[in-house]
Order: sequence, then C-alpha cells, then structure tokens
Amino acid sequence: MYYRKEVDFMFKKIFLLLAMGLMIGLIFTNCEKKAEVPEAPKTEEITVSLTPATQEVKGEQFTLQLSNLRLIKTVDKSTKELTTTPSLRGTIKILNHSKNILDVQGVTIQYLDSSGNLIPFKTGEKKVTVSSYWADLEPGKESESYLDATVPIVAIKEKSLNKIQVNVVYIPSPLKREALDIPVKMEEK
Repeated sequence: MYYRKEVDFMFKKIFLLLAMGLMIGLIFTNCEKKAEVPEAPKTEEITVSLTPATQEVKGEQFTLQLSNLRLIKTVDKSTKELTTTPSLRGTIKILNHSKNILDVQGVTIQYLDSSGNLIPFKTGEKKVTVSSYWADLEPGKESESYLDATVPIVAIKEKSLNKIQVNVVYIPSPLKREALDIPVKMEEK
C-alpha cells in the first residue's frame, strides 16, 4: 500500500509537470505569433490639376502644346509633409509649322516663381527634368509624348510655382536623310 501511494504521487507529479510544460509551451508559442494586423498606409498620393488644362504656345519654328498637366505629390498623412520629390505629368505635343525638318533632340523643364527666377532643386532631391524625343518632324507633322518630370519640393511647399519653362532643343535641317541597307550573312565557324 505504501508503494501504491508513492506511485500515485509520482504520477500526479509527472502529470502536473507535463501540464505546466504544455501551458508554458503554448504561452511562448502564442507570444511569438502575434496577430498580424496590416498597417494602414502612412502616406497618400495627391493629384493637383494645373489650369488651364491645355496650354498652347507658338514659337518661330513650332507650336508646343501641353495638356492634362498635373502635379503628383506624396504626403505623410499625420504631418501633411511631402515625403518624396513631386512629379509633373501630362502630355506634350510639338507641331512643326516651319518649312524645314526639325530634328528634335530633347526637351528640358524648368520651374519659375512669380518674379521669373528659377526655382532650384535642393541637394538630395530626385531630379528628372529631361524628356527625350529624338524625332525628325517633317513640315506640318507633330510628335506627341508623355511628360513625366520632377518638381522642386520648395516650389510646392511654398506655393511659389508660377511658370513652367519648356526648352526644346532642335536642329532645323533642309537636308534629307536616307537609310541604306547593307546585306550580311551569318557563317558559323
């Protein structure tokens, strides 16, 4: 009988230790697996339309048309501060009204304040101000492209943006261009 009491006591002790071990294991397992709650985005993208919606300017050799211009800015929801360099997006169209072929090399964008002064980019800002064209425009023809450039943060923060200056680099050429085909063969060695 004494032996039986001792065995019962040991079984109770083992059972108690196993139960406690299981509980501790479950607690640690649940501590590691925290409920994953998706975080709400801390930033939001805001689109600001520029007016007028379509703008057309005539130069000596061509007409430049900008349409659907808008500023895209990303702001921190809590502070309302800009988090990235804003973008200028839209469509740019060049119409050749000269008697020459215009070899358009590229387009650069600059931003001016109300006094006509250039609004510079600060160190560290993403700077994309060039849109390549590389198109030969015959007289009376047009070329259209998507515009995606960056805008200095200070122009948006201080609301100092008053003008957009578009510089078109082109070569007027009365020359014709020819494409010549050169036949080749491939030979394995």
